[in-house]
Amino acid sequence: MSDVDWAGRVAVIGGGPAGLMAAEALAAAGCAVDVFDAMPSVGRKFLLAGKGGLNLTHAEPFEDFLGRYGERAERLRPLLQAFGPEQLRAWAAGLGVETFVGSSRRVFPVDMKAAPLLRAWLHRLRTQGVRFHMRQRWTGWDEAGALRFESPAGSARVQPAATVLALGGASWPRLGSDGAWWPWLAARGVALEPLAPSNCGFDVGWSEHLSQRFAGEPLKSVAIAFEGWRQRGEFIVTAGGVEGSLVYAVSSLLRDRLAAGGDAVFELDLLPDRPLAWVQQELAHTRGPRSLATHLKTRLHLSGLKAALLWEIVPREAQADPARFAALIKALPIRVKAPRPIAEAISTAGGVPFEAMDEHLMLSALPGVFCAGEMLDWEAPTGGYLLTACFASGRQAGQGAAAWVGR
Repeated sequence: MSDVDWAGRVAVIGGGPAGLMAAEALAAAGCAVDVFDAMPSVGRKFLLAGKGGLNLTHAEPFEDFLGRYGERAERLRPLLQAFGPEQLRAWAAGLGVETFVGSSRRVFPVDMKAAPLLRAWLHRLRTQGVRFHMRQRWTGWDEAGALRFESPAGSARVQPAATVLALGGASWPRLGSDGAWWPWLAARGVALEPLAPSNCGFDVGWSEHLSQRFAGEPLKSVAIAFEGWRQRGEFIVTAGGVEGSLVYAVSSLLRDRLAAGGDAVFELDLLPDRPLAWVQQELAHTRGPRSLATHLKTRLHLSGLKAALLWEIVPREAQADPARFAALIKALPIRVKAPRPIAEAISTAGGVPFEAMDEHLMLSALPGVFCAGEMLDWEAPTGGYLLTACFASGRQAGQGAAAWVGR
């Protein structure tokens, strides 16, 4: 590899959706492209994300879609306007992969799988002349500014005309996203935000009884409220805490509150379809010789895990007060202690801020070096939003690198 003439060639480091889309944009612009990845094959996290059905993007009005990116929405607006949900679906169709919109407005391939799309994509990239170098672990730059790689065959140095970094965050390190790039960029003057878990679970500290009896069970048809935010859905009670889609949706708010040194207590509505007055009325019914547990099951259909959470958290004196008990059924306080480790998170917050790059995603401190995907400091809930922004930023970085080479 080191004896190749790298004049005019562009190196893309990272073979996930962002890196592959950057490679495609570069190849379409006529650039010679080399993709490097530390793993034996590309797209490993992409394939894992599609294991239960590849949620490619989300079909909703654009402004609603954009709003899912929170504080970074306006920074991502031009990227998503250029390559958003509609363009992504058209792109997949161009690879022979038709998509459909599910009942939740999530978009999936018709066969629900990630592998056929990835195979077709790689075939097209190879036909466009993109070269792939596997088991090549990037380890930063040498003193002359060349890229350093380590592989089973030994060390290599390459000095391309431009570089696109699409190395992911620090979640799922076993699939290649380990955040090792952070200190290398910081050492070269790139202002970075600390990496943090996003779409993550949290430690709560359940009693031994609840942990042993209910760990792994889903909590369905509930709602979570926190600091004015509220959403319905479901999540899972783990041996030590909570995780799952509804928890992931509020995870950034809980994480930031904990990071600021505050208490993070969300309110769990166990009966989101019922108003408080109805719950109070049902609880106030005379129960005679029946136990309170039987009364809850008969009148409110609360049993199993939902009832166990009430016995875990509601004090005995509150259980004896129908009005107070009803209020807690509608807003049960769950105190989270800490986010789960970043290696367990679905995605990562922090990384390269948009302020450290130009509009083409080129690093101001490192001309000719572009960044894309989850390395950038943005986050979004699951539901196709993560993948869409990875594709869009990869395309933007690839086009920017092509313009840099041809300037």
